[in-house]
Amino acid sequence: MKELLQKIEKRMDDFTVKKKLYILYIFCVLLPLIITDSVVFLIIRNSEMEKQKHDMTNIANAVSYNISSVVNNAGEMAKTIYTSRYIDDFLSRKYDTSAQYIMEYQEFFKDTLLENLLGMNQIVFTMYTNNDTIVKGGKVGNIEELKETQAYQKLNQSGETKGFFFVYDKNRSGTAEERKVVFLQKLDFFSGDQEKMLQLEFDYGNMMRTLQKMNFDNEVLICEENQIVLSNTKHGSTGSDFEELDDKIKKGYHQTVNLYGTELEVYVRRTGENAIANIAHNLPSILLLILINAILPFFFVHILNHSFTKRITELNEVFKSVDSEQLVPMRHEGGKDEIGSMVRSYNRMAARTNELIQTVYKNKLVEQEMLVSRKNAELLALHSQINPHFLFNALESIRMHSILKNENETADMVEKLAVMQRQYVEWGEDSVTIEQEVEFVKAYLALQKYRFGERLSYQIEIDEECRKRKVPKLTLVTFVENACVNGIESKASPGWIFVRVYEQNELICMEIEDTGNGMEEGKRQELLENMRNADIEMLKKKGRVGIVNACLRLKMVSENKVKIDLDGEEGVGTLITIWMPLEYM
Repeated sequence: MKELLQKIEKRMDDFTVKKKLYILYIFCVLLPLIITDSVVFLIIRNSEMEKQKHDMTNIANAVSYNISSVVNNAGEMAKTIYTSRYIDDFLSRKYDTSAQYIMEYQEFFKDTLLENLLGMNQIVFTMYTNNDTIVKGGKVGNIEELKETQAYQKLNQSGETKGFFFVYDKNRSGTAEERKVVFLQKLDFFSGDQEKMLQLEFDYGNMMRTLQKMNFDNEVLICEENQIVLSNTKHGSTGSDFEELDDKIKKGYHQTVNLYGTELEVYVRRTGENAIANIAHNLPSILLLILINAILPFFFVHILNHSFTKRITELNEVFKSVDSEQLVPMRHEGGKDEIGSMVRSYNRMAARTNELIQTVYKNKLVEQEMLVSRKNAELLALHSQINPHFLFNALESIRMHSILKNENETADMVEKLAVMQRQYVEWGEDSVTIEQEVEFVKAYLALQKYRFGERLSYQIEIDEECRKRKVPKLTLVTFVENACVNGIESKASPGWIFVRVYEQNELICMEIEDTGNGMEEGKRQELLENMRNADIEMLKKKGRVGIVNACLRLKMVSENKVKIDLDGEEGVGTLITIWMPLEYM
């Protein structure tokens, strides 16, 4: 955790103050606000859902109670008829004539209150029997008529003595089909030799209206076996078959009611108002809260941001003036906070520093002029020592060749000498490109080739990207001349000189290698020490002045950052390696 915090802190250091303030606003104001509001919204939403669930439970209970009361009341009435000896005798008696039956029928219904009781509940009752002495009509019918109905068939299939059914069957006149709500009761309490049945037919339309008059905001559906049999909304007319229950309608609350073997599912759907509708309804309040909780803090963060960043940016700009001859003071010193105090302190520092610069500047200029003059004098001294040294060796090569070979090749040698002389006399600049220096090396080695003949071979390899880099004049040729004189000249057998220049790891590497006699380890260490510590005082001594001269000039142009190495073995050869930083070439 500590490492994570350190990484975050380090990353924050790279951000501007402006970004930091906005990050502060996002993580300390906006995100907590969003999270808090989301939690509150979820709590309110869950509370609303719980309230809706509670309301839907109450609605389902009320609907279940209402329909159960109606059906159970009818069941109690059917039970009264079922246990009535008087009604059983009326249906079982054998009548001699139709007239006798009609008289008994009229007398029976004059004395009973059944029709009035059932009529008050808008229930039509009919009793059926297979007694062939009973005349069909009125409240009594032949059992054969009932057998053709769906309710009778369902009751027989169930094996029960009574049942409650929703059916789509023929009406009483048999002319059309309609929705029916029927309660059937077998009348076999006293005897079973005759088949007797009681049918109570409810007013389907009245049951629909009763459900609608309960004035529920939610849609209520009473279903049996995936069919909508009752509803407080329009789901088909009385004259059409029951609609199938859609799976989408099942979403919401539901409970089961069992009425005399018929299992009914009471579905209560959620109201049409959803979260989006609630948001739209409360949009003015939501916008006001957003303005107070989000936009207002952002406005003040923006003002604070401007107060910070304006002055810090200006302070940053004036700090850039440290590279100039004078520090630039800030124009605005207002503000009593820490930034205002820092601005005033900076202006006092700038004023004091400018005074010191004016005091010290002239002395510094005089000192720099003296230093430049001294370096120029040292360079001139170096040049004066190099010039006769190379000219002597070149002329000596021409002389030796003329004496030993007696050949007329003087013209070619003089041409090579002219190249060297041109390089020698043109001291306008101390630095030349490696490409120009290599041309001088080639001219020098060509002259030495006349002197040594087959004893000298050479190879020069220069990377293309190094050709335009600059080195002090007569640097490479000095080391090549050392390889010829101290390596090849003292060796009787043939030898090679290799010159390689290439770029590696932001450095220019220059290698001068010979396969001459090499040198003893003591002399190699001494020469390497002189090359690395070359100075003006060494040039006053005798010895390898040219090598020390070249190393000193390399140290001067590279601010002493040049690296020099000397490797070799006696009887094998010598390798001088020089590494120069690219920025100095």
